[in-house]
Amino acid sequence: MHVRMKVDAHKPEPLQSVLLVDDERSLLEIYMQALAPQFDVVTATSTREAEFALRKKSFKAVVADHLMPGGNGMSFLVRCREEYPHMQRVLVTGYMKPEMLLRSVNEAALYRYLLKPVQMTDLIKIVQDAVRAHDLAVKAGS
Repeated sequence: MHVRMKVDAHKPEPLQSVLLVDDERSLLEIYMQALAPQFDVVTATSTREAEFALRKKSFKAVVADHLMPGGNGMSFLVRCREEYPHMQRVLVTGYMKPEMLLRSVNEAALYRYLLKPVQMTDLIKIVQDAVRAHDLAVKAGS
């Protein structure tokens, strides 16, 4: 008996692009290792470096630390909201008062926030959800 196998000529789907911004390289490395199997991950150690990356490539989600030298993550995410409205924004913070967090969520239109220490399962799930939210926002044309 002769069996013919159909070979699929389609290329695999490209990975969704995600930007990680944190001045702590060791944390960036941990986040990247957690996300790299499912996403095309680009890292930046400052908001300036992140803004440069945004001009070179489009991302579906950005995960940014709040307190960094040379510019805080919240101000960066507010600018991202204005320039890249579909890109979903996630803030990572060590501690924030509830009223400050509420203001931040509203100003940057955060998709979510994560409190340190970040659990990798939470990071992966939130980034997966953020990428889906990006796609839905683009599809809806909002």
